[in-house]
Amino acid sequence: MLIIGGVFFFVLMLLLFLRIFRGKLLCVPTLKIDDYVSVYTYAQMKSATKNFSAKLGEGGFGSVFIGQSSDFTEIAVKKLKIVDQEKKQFRTEVQTLGIIQHTNLVRLLGFCAEGSKRLLVYEYMPKGSLNSHLFKESSNSLCWKDRYKIAIGTARGLAYLHEQCRDCIIHCDIKPENVLLDENFSPKIADFGMAKLLGRDFSRALTTIRGTIGYLAPEWFSGVAITKKADVYSFGLMLFEIISGKRNKSKFNNRRYPYFPLYATMKMNEGEVLCLLDRKLCGNVNIVELIRACKVAGWCIQDSEACRPSMGKVVLMLQGVIDVGIPPVPHSLLNLVDAEEY
Repeated sequence: MLIIGGVFFFVLMLLLFLRIFRGKLLCVPTLKIDDYVSVYTYAQMKSATKNFSAKLGEGGFGSVFIGQSSDFTEIAVKKLKIVDQEKKQFRTEVQTLGIIQHTNLVRLLGFCAEGSKRLLVYEYMPKGSLNSHLFKESSNSLCWKDRYKIAIGTARGLAYLHEQCRDCIIHCDIKPENVLLDENFSPKIADFGMAKLLGRDFSRALTTIRGTIGYLAPEWFSGVAITKKADVYSFGLMLFEIISGKRNKSKFNNRRYPYFPLYATMKMNEGEVLCLLDRKLCGNVNIVELIRACKVAGWCIQDSEACRPSMGKVVLMLQGVIDVGIPPVPHSLLNLVDAEEY
């Protein structure tokens, strides 16, 4: 009788649980990983996103939809395309973001791995990605104060990944699309699908090329093992984009120096920086910060990894704690121009 009574009580509590949470947009997760990351069912994801009806964006990886949790908090749900590469990126993202927490890293709330379906659930970032603000022609362009705050915040996030985590984490795909902005335009680094984890006993990782053309450090193409300085190089190129509002990989309207990072480093050496500023800002800039940011970007994109600063040092440079000298013009940029002349 005692056993029967126990079974009856268990069934009763199970039915009560199901009734309480029926109809919720997103049910309480069934499992927690490290008290941070939750595991959800596909049915919960469909309910939370109203059958994936409101798309925030789309890329080669799949699509992102806005949803709502049980406490009516907005969330972003990334629905991955089902191919082997995306499955690998899914595992990397969960393993990476599931063990780290930082104010300048997007928070992974949970995931779904049901059958062949792969979904990731993030905190919702209402201002979208950095690229949506930098490269559009609009009178509501990011002001210099916000741009500089975004640069420092992104640098802090990378410094945390490189220097403060249990394992050194190389993001491998730093670009404006992967920097998200909250309601106050504070940045959070996102999309860790290509990240590489290094034990603290290792400084290099031999891996196939990963990342985005236009942000890749020279060592990616030489076949050598990469270090966290590959992220530093990508950050430097992105910093030039924050300053100029121009894609670094697009041609610049200058016959002598058509590639903007080259034009920027040449102008720094000539003592001119205002010509590098995004025209949409109409000259509204802190000139000291502008000069400092240009110099930092120039040092970050040096050909030699040894000449690039660590991200921790980049933070101190941008904050004005460390003086920044004028960087030399990288030979690889000059070679690009020489190649175009033939």
